[in-house]
Amino acid sequence: MPTPSDKAVRHWFVTGASGGLGRQLTEHALQCGDRVTATVRRPAALEDLRETYGDRLTVEILDVTRPVDVDKVVGRTLQSGPVDIVVNNAGYAVVGAAEEMAVEQIRDQIEVLLLAPMLITRAFLKPMREQGGGRIIQISSMGGQIGTPTHSSYHAGKWGLEGFTESVSREVCGFNIHLTLVEPGATRTGFASALHYTTETAAYRDNAVGQTRRYLETADDSVFTGDPARLAAAIYDTTRHPNPPLRLTLGSDTYHAIHTALTERLTALETQKDLAASVAFNR
Repeated sequence: MPTPSDKAVRHWFVTGASGGLGRQLTEHALQCGDRVTATVRRPAALEDLRETYGDRLTVEILDVTRPVDVDKVVGRTLQSGPVDIVVNNAGYAVVGAAEEMAVEQIRDQIEVLLLAPMLITRAFLKPMREQGGGRIIQISSMGGQIGTPTHSSYHAGKWGLEGFTESVSREVCGFNIHLTLVEPGATRTGFASALHYTTETAAYRDNAVGQTRRYLETADDSVFTGDPARLAAAIYDTTRHPNPPLRLTLGSDTYHAIHTALTERLTALETQKDLAASVAFNR
């Protein structure tokens, strides 16, 4: 039986396709001859692509924080035929000190970054298992491996997504279902213009939180060195690989930041080796 990655025309399901990396992936897949069901929050966001690619592009309106709507859209998508590749891309970031974040901001951040991709992934596992395989791409971030001030809720969502995905990948590997975490760095997708800021408090204005806030508020596109078109091509290529990586690190900034973080964690772990062994029962 041919695997989904061998099919001449494959069916993609991409969330958050209005702009940025989601749109780039949608366009790249269409250019390569595949079909795409793209979810957006603005009805006209992909009208130009629909005019170019016709019925190979299906656009669905979806708020990923509404589980009932997710079920309806996924159900309609599966009725049109098997889905070979799912991309959980929708996301944004709340910026500010954890103390400044409103409960609603925290809850919405976790719903978008973690709960929504968990539910969407779960919805496609049975169909993929029954059809003989599939690919699920989780758009994480270097923020899924490191922690910076002002992004605590964002990191909670991305670190959670990484743990969820690693666990599920081990549950379904025997069914030819492959999951990949994509960890981009600073990418020129307009993400910075969509940042949501907390109400700043005096206590954090002059420390690392305030400094990071000032940097993000004044940064221009030149600091975002990642090319979203090249990222999309690299992600697409992994879907053609028979054994894709669990984690795909994209961007020199990402590589160096994650390398530093992992090295520091391993060094700290080594200092606790004897202590770790000391808590066992005496034999």
